[in-house]
Amino acid sequence: MLRTTLRNLLAHRARLAMTALAICLGVAFVSGTLVFADSSAAAFRAAASKDFADVAVTVTPKDPPSGPTGRPATVLDDALVRKLAGLPGVAAVRPSVDGSAVLAGADGAPLRAGASRANLAAGYLPGKDGEDRRHPLLKGHAPRNSDELAVDAGTAAAGRFALGDTVTLATDGPVMTKRLVGIVSTRDSRVTAGGTLALFDAATAQRLFASPGHYTGIDLSATPGTDQAVLADRVGAVLPAGRAEAVSGVAQAAQQTGYLDTLTRGYTKVPLVFAGVSLFIGSFLIVNTFTMLVARRTREIALLRAIGATRRQVVRSVLVEAALVGCAASVVGFLLGVGIAAVLPDLLSAGADALPDGPLVIGARPVGAALCVGVGVTVLAAWLPSRRAARISPLEAMRSTAQVPSRTRSRVRGAVGLVLLALGGGLLVALTGAKDASVENLQRALLGCGLLAVSLIVLAPLLATPVIRLTGRLTRRFGVIGRLARENALRDPRRTAATASALMISTALVSGLAVIGNSTGQALDRQAAAGLGADYVISTRTPTTGIAPAAVDRVSGTSGVRTAVALADSTLFTGGQVRQVSGIDPNAVDAVLRLRFLSGSARDLGPGRIALSESLAREHGLHAGDRLTARMGLGQGFQQYTVVGVYQDNPVARDALGARTEVQKTGFRPGSTQRILVRTDDGTTSASLAGRLRAAVGNNPLLTVQDRAALVREAAGTLGNLLTVMYGLLVIGLLITALGIVNTLAMSVSERTREIGVLRALGMDRAGIRRMIRLEALTVAAFGTLLGLAGGVFGAWAVGALANGALAQYSLAVPWGTLLLVVLLSLVVGAVAAVVPARRAARLSPLQAVANA
Repeated sequence: MLRTTLRNLLAHRARLAMTALAICLGVAFVSGTLVFADSSAAAFRAAASKDFADVAVTVTPKDPPSGPTGRPATVLDDALVRKLAGLPGVAAVRPSVDGSAVLAGADGAPLRAGASRANLAAGYLPGKDGEDRRHPLLKGHAPRNSDELAVDAGTAAAGRFALGDTVTLATDGPVMTKRLVGIVSTRDSRVTAGGTLALFDAATAQRLFASPGHYTGIDLSATPGTDQAVLADRVGAVLPAGRAEAVSGVAQAAQQTGYLDTLTRGYTKVPLVFAGVSLFIGSFLIVNTFTMLVARRTREIALLRAIGATRRQVVRSVLVEAALVGCAASVVGFLLGVGIAAVLPDLLSAGADALPDGPLVIGARPVGAALCVGVGVTVLAAWLPSRRAARISPLEAMRSTAQVPSRTRSRVRGAVGLVLLALGGGLLVALTGAKDASVENLQRALLGCGLLAVSLIVLAPLLATPVIRLTGRLTRRFGVIGRLARENALRDPRRTAATASALMISTALVSGLAVIGNSTGQALDRQAAAGLGADYVISTRTPTTGIAPAAVDRVSGTSGVRTAVALADSTLFTGGQVRQVSGIDPNAVDAVLRLRFLSGSARDLGPGRIALSESLAREHGLHAGDRLTARMGLGQGFQQYTVVGVYQDNPVARDALGARTEVQKTGFRPGSTQRILVRTDDGTTSASLAGRLRAAVGNNPLLTVQDRAALVREAAGTLGNLLTVMYGLLVIGLLITALGIVNTLAMSVSERTREIGVLRALGMDRAGIRRMIRLEALTVAAFGTLLGLAGGVFGAWAVGALANGALAQYSLAVPWGTLLLVVLLSLVVGAVAAVVPARRAARLSPLQAVANA
């Protein structure tokens, strides 16, 4: 049996190559993702270990209270530095003053600023040799006074800074300008991973991030043979109780590695999604290929059964064949995955954070995963065809090679499919009345979509006949050739359904996401237009940053500005949850906001009185006139607030709305505002006016100036990433579908050799044969596309009802252009995939075909 299996494998190597290629894609994504993840983790660990290679213990303030400047008060001073230097086991003591600063590029835009970017700032603190070993100088000299600045080489390259340039930056207050006098190198992986580093002289850094004569941290190196944990305990014993703590360098490196791993964790998710889709869709190709191979070898299997082969041996033969194919595909896929892992850092760094350099790490996990995934999926997909082959009796197989499924099996398939369709469709229809995008409802929606997809796969063989007969009317214009193509597609509905299922799944995913994406994008646009009466929003990048009152006055006096209203933002703790509250002048609400109050009014806002969004009010069961127990900000206790109104959810007004004077007392920077809503004279926006507004706030890189269109683009940022993934899934689905169609048609042509010879003998020319095969491929592609479109749009309609609960302006908006493009791509794939099989069929000689079949 083993020799027979190997002979069959070699005899059908061309057919199995298509199956192997589909498996290669999935294995490549899986193994490449794992190799990339292991390599990135190793590079981060290496970078972090370099950062703390000579640090045995780090001393930092512990839960420091706020000082008079609003910055944390620190007890780390020169006296403590001298005390630590005298401890046994301490080789050197290096104090540090660290903070954050955002630099502006040549165009005034923030340089490398973002949620996942580290914009570090520090003091250049030289040792006895006059140099700061943490920041070795490459060019120029260290900053010597408050007017000078040094940056790392990566920041200088990103901003195109040269020595002597004037650099604009901000820490947590007004914008500053410094003269660049030095360029340094750094081993801090937060900077090398795409962040920035700005260095001040010691006095300036202390004034900005601590207080004169004080530090934010102290690094200690140990003498040879000193244990870090022992030294950390020794240092902790001399620190002020409850005011500072000592952490070993090993623990610091682990913390920084964890921080960086968190920032880059999402990089491994998208490739794994592609891998899952590739393997799922590829499984249909495997099932179809082995089903056709088993069908072609029915007489051979019957002969084996007749001479003594058992059913178990037949099953084992097919599974061994599948395992060998999966093993070969896994090896090739793993090598391809290593190539993917090698280029992923460059691709991801081009659009996001730079990743640290390091060699590829190929461990046991990606190798084992490649083999398990490739071989496992192939064997599982081949198990069902092998069971079918084993159930064929020798006499029945000898009589006929065509095994028509029994009526009982078709009825069972139909019943199971209808039950799954009823469960999935019923669950989705039930959710349309929920209007609540809770986690539970989203999970139910995913379950419903999964059941719907499985039901379509189960029912596809039964739906093939009526759907293809319906679509086959389009092929009537081709006469006899069109009718033959339709009947060929209907000859084996199970094979046609298996071939079309891959296209059906990918089309359903793409069409569903396209409908949801288009509907959400239009809803965001309507929400911005309906909820925001202002033409520009000036906001801070971080909640700890405030906009000075003088800046608000300058914006109000800018040419072209009709109204400028300041908003203060804070947090609202209620019901065990953290919400956002905005403060505004009650008399200015109508000037810049378009709030639709369901009850009450914003004019009644004041001390102890707030307005709630519809979702927050519904969550607590409150109406106008009720009282809410909540805590605003961090500095006050819980108190009773009177609800003066309930408004329709508005992203600008956030979850709750209060009087600005009250909200300002509880913010991160008391007395400051975080946003300015600007209304222009003529209601239009322009680049020149945006530039004047940026100038009015001092071109501060900590502040952003956005018009309504920019706000919509920002809100749709995640949606854009989702659409990118969607098109990637479409490409994978189309590629695997093309492989399936090529494989199916090629084997079908081989099975119909005698039939094609008869057609040629009756007068059909080669062009007619080619046209018939192409029309058959188009018919199969159209069948899969129609089912996928129907399932995808239905799922999008049901899931979109949940989005309506989170986005009041949401309504179903079908992107007809995108769906038409998907249909055209699917049909093009079907036509292209039929080129090779059609040419092969056309080259058959009529006499040889009849004689050799």
